Amino acid sequence: MKDPAVRVTTLQDIAKATGYTVNTVSRALKNKDDISRETCERIQKVARDMGYVKNYLASSLRSGRTKTLAMIAGSMTNPFYAILADLLQQEAVRLGYSLVILGSRDDPDTELNAVEMAISRQVDGVLITPCAFDSPALSVLRSSRVPFVLLSRYQEGTCDDCVYCNDEEGGYLAGKHLIEKGHTKLAMLTYRQVVFSSRERFSGFRRACEDFGLPGDSVRFACTDDSSAILETLQKWIAEGVTGLFSFCDVEAWNSITLLESAGYRVPEDLTVVGFDNILGYIRFPKPISSVDCHLQEEACQAIDLIRKRIHDPSLPPQQIRLPVSFICRDQ
Repeated sequence: MKDPAVRVTTLQDIAKATGYTVNTVSRALKNKDDISRETCERIQKVARDMGYVKNYLASSLRSGRTKTLAMIAGSMTNPFYAILADLLQQEAVRLGYSLVILGSRDDPDTELNAVEMAISRQVDGVLITPCAFDSPALSVLRSSRVPFVLLSRYQEGTCDDCVYCNDEEGGYLAGKHLIEKGHTKLAMLTYRQVVFSSRERFSGFRRACEDFGLPGDSVRFACTDDSSAILETLQKWIAEGVTGLFSFCDVEAWNSITLLESAGYRVPEDLTVVGFDNILGYIRFPKPISSVDCHLQEEACQAIDLIRKRIHDPSLPPQQIRLPVSFICRDQ
């Protein structure tokens, strides 16, 4: 329990300790240009020594803004979301915002609770990767008028701001890479149907096969999240002569590789596997794979910039920003 005798250091306390006015102290703590660098540093040192912490609640009451954003993403056990959250936080802090990170576990009810919590905390804006376009969370956001941006998602016919990568082109690049490596029987595997992205990535993958003259029966597709079913599917495809696999994302690619190697198969000798997201561009894994780079750093920068603009001018027309992709080959 907080000791009622303990009081928080105020601007008035710092002003008394330094001999400057409260206004000068306030401006020095904000590094305003009309205060000399020497004065700013002296006042800031005294403030640190006295344990001063800015009262954001009081500031938000004056400005009507909390300078806080919320990110609502899927399972945080997926490195994709962890990396994106870290990049978003870096960019948010650079622009003077703090970022609250909430996980939805790709569950509509959990996602709705996260949105309601964010709104109740009076965040200035929400960055969300919705688990479905008919998600109740999106309905609540639209009716609340809290600015929000869709991450890695795009829905036609809406007025929602969004930043997403060219999933269709990414699927095409994955298929093109496998074909150019000599594979003539290909497959795409996804563990679940991810809203918007699964359809687009397979569409691009299939387009590459058509452009390079592969017959329709040489291309497979499956969606399952059961480990036994995944391995059975992969074994069936290998028996049918499939030698190139496009996984929906890097995490699923690594999981499929682990299942295959545990069953005695060799990767890439028995099956070449490529992924999507280029997680290896941010963190190291023992098994390198070729992957589509969706440029998460750029997505984070664009998303924070877009939500900031929406916060300051709600009348701006909706913006849908589609980022280019590239393919990172790691000798597979």
